[in-house]
Amino acid sequence: MNDSLDADAVLWSHASAERDERPLLVLLHGYGADERDLFGLVPYLPPDFAVAALRAPLAPPFPAPGYSWYPIEGLESRDPRHVTAAARRVLEWTDAVATGHRPIGLLGFSQGAAVSLQAMRLAPERFAFAVNLSGYVTPGDVAGDAALAERRPPVFWGRGTNDDVIPAFLVEHSTEWLPGHVELSGRVYSGLTHSVSEQELADVRVFLDKRLEALAADG
Repeated sequence: MNDSLDADAVLWSHASAERDERPLLVLLHGYGADERDLFGLVPYLPPDFAVAALRAPLAPPFPAPGYSWYPIEGLESRDPRHVTAAARRVLEWTDAVATGHRPIGLLGFSQGAAVSLQAMRLAPERFAFAVNLSGYVTPGDVAGDAALAERRPPVFWGRGTNDDVIPAFLVEHSTEWLPGHVELSGRVYSGLTHSVSEQELADVRVFLDKRLEALAADG
């Protein structure tokens, strides 16, 4: 099975000539979706970003549609190596395709959020911030955790009170782990299921606008 990312499947918000001078925001979709899923959020995101929506490399078992970053069937879903492998593929993509873009931010939903956070843990110097929508931090130690805790990049975490997809122990672990490693902000949305609401998108927009301001100030 070819588990590398398909560069031809990436959806871009800007033409090639308009990307290099813009900070890059990489979108990572959830289980059973594809690159078109989160690309629909582009109108809600600051236009100053060059947005790239990636397609996960794995095909879920029939009859599930779309693609996945790592398997969730059986005991395999409890193995953090799968999440780490997916995060390494994202790092490889940024090395091969996005070398002209600095800084880089990550925005993921569910599986994509878990992979985003894992990529940031593997290479804390690579990413300026992350947006975690209905995702979680993968349990277990990663070599870059100490460096991440020292850098403390901004992370937005949004989730719903009625999300019955992410297990409670992963929410609890993320709640305990994130404040010690990142500059955490976000909200728990009353009544929201495993999805994204307009209020959450408005909050994400505020977060991303602040990131642009900070990046401009850093010059």
